[in-house]
This record gives sequence, C-alpha cells and structure tokens, in this order.
Amino acid sequence: MIHYSVHHQCRDSAARVGIIKTSRGEVPTPVFMPVGTQASVKTLDPKEIDAVSEGIILANTYHLWLQPGEAIVQSHGSVHQFMQWPKAMLTDSGGYQVFSLSDLRKIDESGVHFRHHKSGAPLFLSPERSIDIQHKLGADIIMSFDECAPFDADYDYMKLSVERTLRWAKRGKEAHQDSTQALFGIVQGGPYEDLRMHSLKETMAIGFDGIAIGGLSVGETKAEMLNVLDFLMPHLPKALPRYLMGVGTPEDLLEGIARGIDMFDCVNPTRLARHGAAYTKDGQISIKSKRYETALEPLDHTCSCHVCQTYTRSYIRHLFKAGETLGARLVSYHNLAFLKTLMADARDAIKRDAFLPFKDAFLARFLAQTA
Repeated sequence: MIHYSVHHQCRDSAARVGIIKTSRGEVPTPVFMPVGTQASVKTLDPKEIDAVSEGIILANTYHLWLQPGEAIVQSHGSVHQFMQWPKAMLTDSGGYQVFSLSDLRKIDESGVHFRHHKSGAPLFLSPERSIDIQHKLGADIIMSFDECAPFDADYDYMKLSVERTLRWAKRGKEAHQDSTQALFGIVQGGPYEDLRMHSLKETMAIGFDGIAIGGLSVGETKAEMLNVLDFLMPHLPKALPRYLMGVGTPEDLLEGIARGIDMFDCVNPTRLARHGAAYTKDGQISIKSKRYETALEPLDHTCSCHVCQTYTRSYIRHLFKAGETLGARLVSYHNLAFLKTLMADARDAIKRDAFLPFKDAFLARFLAQTA
C-alpha cells in the first residue's frame, strides 16, 4: 500500500509537490518514472537506474506475462528480486499494449481476445487476469485494466468504450485482494469533455488509491492533450496521486506539472538515446551529427551527471559511428539524469511559488533550437 501527501501547491498554478510513501521508500512528486518494459531499463543496470531515478520505475505487464511469464517472476519473490531492483515499482495493466500491438482483436464484455504481436498465437486478457498477473509480478502500484480507444474514435464508440472500462474497473477492483499493492483507476474518454467527466466521477466512486489519465500521447496534437488536462484539472482529486500515462518529453512534463500532474512515464528518453538523440538545456541534439566529430565539450555543460562529467561529445559520437553499444548506454543515462534534474528543479520552483516563470524560461531556451 502507499500513502500520498501534498506538501505545497504553487500560488501561480496547479503545480504541487508531495511524497508517495511505499514500503520500499519515499518518492518525491512530481516524478518521472523510467520505463523498464521487460524488467530492464534498456542498457542500464540497477545501480545506474538508481542514480538517474527517484526510486520508482515502471515495468510492463503484457510483456512480462508473455516472457518469461508471471510464474517465473513470482518464483523470484517479485519483479523487484527478479531484476534486482530494491525500490518502488509500478506495473501497467497491459491494456495499452493489447490495443497498440495487435490489429487482430475482439473486444467483448469478458475481455479482449487478440493475437501475440510476434507469433500470432491466440491470447486473452480480462480485468481479473490482468490483476492476477500483476499480483504475481508483485509491484507496489498496479493499474486497472482499461480499453485504450483511439483518440479520434467517434463519440458513440467512445461512450461505449468508457462504460466498458468502468465495468472492467469494478471487476478489477473486486479481484484485487492484495493489500500490499496500491491500485490506480484510469480515466478515459478521448477529447469528449462529458465522457471524461463521467469517467472521472465514476472511477473515483469505485474507489482507487490513485487516478491515472489514459488515452493521451497516442497521436493527438499537443493542443488536444492540453485541452483535456485543462478541462480535467479542477476536478481531479486533491488527496490522491495523479498519473499522466505515457508522457515524457521535457515540454510535456512541465505542461503536465503546471496542470497538477504528479507522476509521468515514457520510453522516449531511452528510445531517443539509442538513436543518438540527447537532451540538453539548449534543445535536443543528434550526437551522430558530423558537427560533433571534434567537439570536446560534454553533452550538456550544465549537467552534473556522470556522463557529462566524464565524456566528450566527440567520444560519444565516435561510439555511435563505430557501432559500440556503450554510446546508447551513455546517452540513455544522461537523458534520464536530465529529466531527474528537471523534476528536481521543478519541485524547487513550486516550493518557491515560482513554477510558471521557471517553466517559461526553461522552454524558451529548450525549444529555441535543435541540432
């Protein structure tokens, strides 16, 4: 189980700082959670993950269910022991992967019948099965099983989807019998304000330990995403942690924080890193660019992470050009460290009641140029 407390809300916005207390330590919010899809934050070992996170990461129910299987993870004790990660863990429900990775699926009241995204083997996932798998994985925070309908789905379909997700949420809540795990509900509804409001009210009525906002960062425009957050913000529960799923660019993190979001996750920092894209205060750069062939400065001269204190842009570019996997590791480490620092700076600005000036100054510099 977790305990969440708000310590301060900024006077200039809905931004707030708080603490999530888990049995494996305390997590300051707002927080960015690195994604360890397969019980591994790609290219990094647990000691490195600890250095670039706030003590909480994400693992994926769908992928761990398929490989190696929840029983093998459970035989280690939990996903924590399986990957030798001693701190807090969140697992998603598998719902997003069911709807994003498989085109051949049939949705009915019982759950979703679909095909393995690689082998094509038939699979079935229901609210009860998702909760059971997550119980066996043993994360500190688990998620309700939802239908992640396309953002541009028509109103009639979205209404049916929201009602089904609410029925699934009730079934998942009833199946959740592990008091050591917190269970978050998920708000859906696409761009439709009345459906979002209905989903939020009914999800809160079911009773969860946190509220997640789903169905965003799925192809909609930035303006559409922010419109949904602007609408929901005044109605979100103040006493529960608020989790915006699948969002993780620096600009989106700050815009979410300004609207009262506490938790974020995204594969972007490490996915971009594997292609040589690095975050800097002056924007995102491609370290593979020839302009960095002889560059003796670090990735970001304002960054205090191990990578920036040790290696030059020239060396890291060389690693990518030579096909050395160390390059992806170094940039992954840096990108996550960059976001950890960004979150710490945001929390400091909130405490000083100066979040909006901080956000505007950061984004003016960060978005001014990319290379």
